[in-house]
Amino acid sequence: MPAIIETERLTKSYGSHRGIVDVDLQIQQGEVFGFLGPNGAGKTTTIRVLLDHIRPSSGRATVFGIETTKDPVAIHRRIGYLPGEFTLYDRLTGRQTLEYFANLRGGVDQAYQRSLVERFDLDTSRRFKEYSKGNKQKVGLIIALQHRPELLILDEPTSGLDPLVQQTFFAVLREAVAEGRTAFLSSHVLSEVEKTCDRVAIIRDGRLTRVDRVEALRDLAHHQVELRFSGVVPTAVFEAIAGVSDVASEDHVLRMRVSGPITPVVRAAAQYELLDFVSREPSLEETFLAEYSDATATVAAPTPGAGGGR
Repeated sequence: MPAIIETERLTKSYGSHRGIVDVDLQIQQGEVFGFLGPNGAGKTTTIRVLLDHIRPSSGRATVFGIETTKDPVAIHRRIGYLPGEFTLYDRLTGRQTLEYFANLRGGVDQAYQRSLVERFDLDTSRRFKEYSKGNKQKVGLIIALQHRPELLILDEPTSGLDPLVQQTFFAVLREAVAEGRTAFLSSHVLSEVEKTCDRVAIIRDGRLTRVDRVEALRDLAHHQVELRFSGVVPTAVFEAIAGVSDVASEDHVLRMRVSGPITPVVRAAAQYELLDFVSREPSLEETFLAEYSDATATVAAPTPGAGGGR
């Protein structure tokens, strides 16, 4: 079975500025494929090349076996696309906006459209310019989903959505894949990709650093932990715990990075008079800086003075 999306040494340069370099991807039907990277890594540039919004400097890409530069219209007919940033017609209501895009598609299943509006809890009577960021994102998602496309290409799909609406999106995405459709979504949120994707590609500074099953990402996951005590606590107690690194002490506060189970840290802290305990998942930007700074310095050193591609 041919891949739904396939790229071979796909490269896009903006003059002397780096975009993407030698991106090789292969995405099969029925996959939810995550394209993961910090802001500026090259995610949006790759998507725009796949859609023929911009042309590659070298290499090639095919979608549904069609080379993207040869017949983009045939590709677009079969795709639902959500840009990372978009603006629509301010004076149209949500209902008018959805109907406009439905008509461009030659019509959609009205019952399915209504179910999406209801599930995303969108007030379609308001004008687009009156919507919050989250409600604008809902409109964009419904436009991408309402014609039941074979392939969904979604750039940061949960941006601006509250947690409950995010759960609705994940459920709708699972249903689409259960029907045999394929999804390619970009994100900079590690936990989001872990929940939704089968495989992921990690991109940094325009180059792929890893393509793997989503389970393999778990070795990247860690927490930043801050412990506040009433008195001095020896750092060696925590440095000896497996998975704990970067322990720093200042004014009775210990900060550390914890990979894997956090229970041993809690048990060690309970031996002292603990005043406060804060644990947070770092942003993907922080994770990448921690995990890939040395590797990318040698493997993908950017051109001096180069700008970043999104």
